[in-house]
Amino acid sequence: MRMNIIMDRLDILAFGAHPDDVEIGMGATLAKYASEGFRVGICDLTKAEYSSNGTVEQRQKEAKTAGEILKLTARIQLSLSDRGLKNITEDQLSDVVSVIRKYKPSIVFTPYQVDRHPDHGACSDIVKEAVFNAGIKRYICSEKLNAFRPDDVYFYFINGYEHPDFVVDVTNFFETKMRALQAYESQFIKTVNTVDTPLTNGYIAVVEARERLFGKEAGVTYAEGFKTTKPIVITNLFAGKEQRL
Repeated sequence: MRMNIIMDRLDILAFGAHPDDVEIGMGATLAKYASEGFRVGICDLTKAEYSSNGTVEQRQKEAKTAGEILKLTARIQLSLSDRGLKNITEDQLSDVVSVIRKYKPSIVFTPYQVDRHPDHGACSDIVKEAVFNAGIKRYICSEKLNAFRPDDVYFYFINGYEHPDFVVDVTNFFETKMRALQAYESQFIKTVNTVDTPLTNGYIAVVEARERLFGKEAGVTYAEGFKTTKPIVITNLFAGKEQRL
């Protein structure tokens, strides 16, 4: 990880258990805010070494390409154990705390806990713990950085569908998300050597349908949905609305 702390500061930092998790859940949201000049990044906790298809090296190249498509400011790769997130050590948790303290994000995103893949729920737990510990002055992280706590933590969907607490209109960036997902050829493209998994059986189309449904409920074409643990404060009910005569 880079050490230039001031230049590394991010507005949004999204955590995923594996490279492609964040793109599935909120790739268009990241692309949208990157286009508006915000500094956005992804931190992948594992290298997905137990994935049925592709290799670690191939997945890393795909993640790099996807990040370039989304115009990420930073992509951080940790080396926690795939399928071992339920049993991480204090030192490994400290590494996640170091990422938060180093990049000082205003908003952190992590997977929603309810998901068919245990690693996604475990990632959610780890990030919640890390966010809390990052704000404790006497907690010493692996890189011995000063305490910092993000303003908000939100949760994105990967495999599951729940009614979102809020959605982001991503209509103008949905095609960017699709291109980022398609960069993960090893995961979503079926070939003669592919192991059959949920990801190789029309998965991208399912994601598209979900985001279209979220959008329809909100009155837009596409939206990405999120959960939160606390109410969202609205200071102006008419913000973004055209003035009525």
